[in-house]
Amino acid sequence: MSSQNEHCIGCGVTIQTDKPGELGYTPRSALEKEEIICQRCFRLRHYNEVQDVELSDQDFLDILHTLGKTNSLVVKIIDIFDFNGSWIPGLHRFVGKNPVLLIGNKVDLLPKSTNKNKLINWMKLQAKELGLIPVDVLLVSAEKGLGIQEALVEIDRIRQGKDVYVVGCTNVGKSTFINRVIKTAAGGDDVITTSHVPGTTLDMIEIPLDDGKSLVDTPGIINHHQMAHYVSKKDLKVITPKKEIKPRVYQLNENQTLFFGGLARFDYIKGGRRSVICYLANSIEIHRTKLEKADQLYEKHAGEMLQPPSRDELQKFPELVRHEFKLKSDKMDIVFSGLGWVTVKEQGAHVAAYAPKGVSVLLRPSLI
Repeated sequence: MSSQNEHCIGCGVTIQTDKPGELGYTPRSALEKEEIICQRCFRLRHYNEVQDVELSDQDFLDILHTLGKTNSLVVKIIDIFDFNGSWIPGLHRFVGKNPVLLIGNKVDLLPKSTNKNKLINWMKLQAKELGLIPVDVLLVSAEKGLGIQEALVEIDRIRQGKDVYVVGCTNVGKSTFINRVIKTAAGGDDVITTSHVPGTTLDMIEIPLDDGKSLVDTPGIINHHQMAHYVSKKDLKVITPKKEIKPRVYQLNENQTLFFGGLARFDYIKGGRRSVICYLANSIEIHRTKLEKADQLYEKHAGEMLQPPSRDELQKFPELVRHEFKLKSDKMDIVFSGLGWVTVKEQGAHVAAYAPKGVSVLLRPSLI
């Protein structure tokens, strides 16, 4: 039986009681409870167990397409630690004439010395280059509750009595943000299931607002070029930063290499002795070696000294692909999507970056 009127309050999926192991399943006895939750969300909340989901990218995009037909405010959440990896390409085409408020989440992960005003200006410039002109840009930490009150006030001001749709890629903390908003505004408990795992929210979840309108959580769009899609669930916990990132500075001579666990590598080829700054989860170990020994070191020690991924995960891990850059501007970041970045200060450096096949590597003006 599919209970057409009942939706899981954790992920928004339609509840059914016939097919265990499929989307939306819950035992019939659970239908009598006040708050109905599917078995997937129940297991995620209580046991931190994850069941994989059969929803295609097209399913997610179809849901996004409905945004343009609404008269609403669209709130786009991005992960400030993974700005480029968590960007939804072409969002301006989906939203129609609706205004977009851009919110950078996980600001607590950046070093405390980060200048917030400069960061907001940087986000505005990057958004414009990516085709989006937001009505405003805000910084929050949904996890810590920083900036949420200000975001609430701003959302209310801009929406002018309209519905609010919250969009974002998987893993940007969108559901955590909405839970924090609900707690702040109404003092309620967590409503939406949150986890480190891509694709937790499966359908639209509507949360009623005081004026009869709704705050709507939409499913996370999957960006396949993020590192999260190439590592195991165990390794994902290692590479996902939990607290403020400590910048790690290395004085490099020409022809030196840095390995970030066994996940990625950075070659400093030419440009005289200079310092580079690495911004990654504190739990990822960095190993320095000579460029001429780098291939041999990886072959011998990947999965052991160089991990994650662990030895047993290495079989499934994609090969590392080389990307070469000659830095013509001052202070540039070489970004490994979903893992972190390396800042090179002066122009003139010749570098190479290696990331798993499918993970994007790009160059951008320095974030910090």
